[in-house]
Amino acid sequence: MVEKDVESLNDLNGIKPKAEVKNLNFYYGSFHALKNINLSVPEKQVMALIGPSGCGKTTLLRCFNRLHDLYPGNRYKGEIFLDSDQTNILGRKVDPIEVRMRISMVFQKPNPFPKSVYENVAYGLRVRGQIKPRVIDEKVEQALREAALWDEVKDRLYDQAFNLSGGQQQRLCIARALVTNPELILFDEPTSALDPIATASIEELMSELKKQVTILIVTHSMQQAARFSDYTAFMYLGELLEFGKTTTIFANPVNKKTEDYLNGRMG
Repeated sequence: MVEKDVESLNDLNGIKPKAEVKNLNFYYGSFHALKNINLSVPEKQVMALIGPSGCGKTTLLRCFNRLHDLYPGNRYKGEIFLDSDQTNILGRKVDPIEVRMRISMVFQKPNPFPKSVYENVAYGLRVRGQIKPRVIDEKVEQALREAALWDEVKDRLYDQAFNLSGGQQQRLCIARALVTNPELILFDEPTSALDPIATASIEELMSELKKQVTILIVTHSMQQAARFSDYTAFMYLGELLEFGKTTTIFANPVNKKTEDYLNGRMG
């Protein structure tokens, strides 16, 4: 099979990019984890990162909001531009805290703070210096509505978040991610700890959220990627091997390793 070149990995079929990864390499100490990644992330679409365990999916995802900065010895080489203002978010002069306000993240397991439902969502606003109670009230309600959680918690806003079910906690984390009006939301296997009903609820929610925000998701579930992502990128051993519309990738992969992975011949 013919291998795709770098230029084809950035073909969005006319859709505007929200972010562009250029010649990105990442190192855990001396270990070269990401190798010359070039990728365009389509605006207001759901894009899935797939590939075998240890291929670099989560490593790439965490580059987008500078989470690797929290650990010594990690280093980036290359650039990630946000299309809205062409900021290189990996630039040394760019504040990682500000990056995380613009690019939110939802993790594999629900991780609500040990606070009330209300304070979990309000947290990002307070970090940004918002002190007006009415503004905070309005934005908390809006975020909970966008996360399809308001009707379930509007009478429990000051209960501890840990009292919610697992699926509700994950939607609360999504509301917390939404409240600062991010340009991009990162999801790292957000349904792997949830039951099928809660999983379906989160997937339906993400399909709605893409109308207002760009979504980049890591998933090990081929069925999940096929169900609701618009674009898919396949990674292998730290390299990006194939990228395109999900329907095309799953029906007619160009790269032999992509085909082997999708057909279960590679774990």
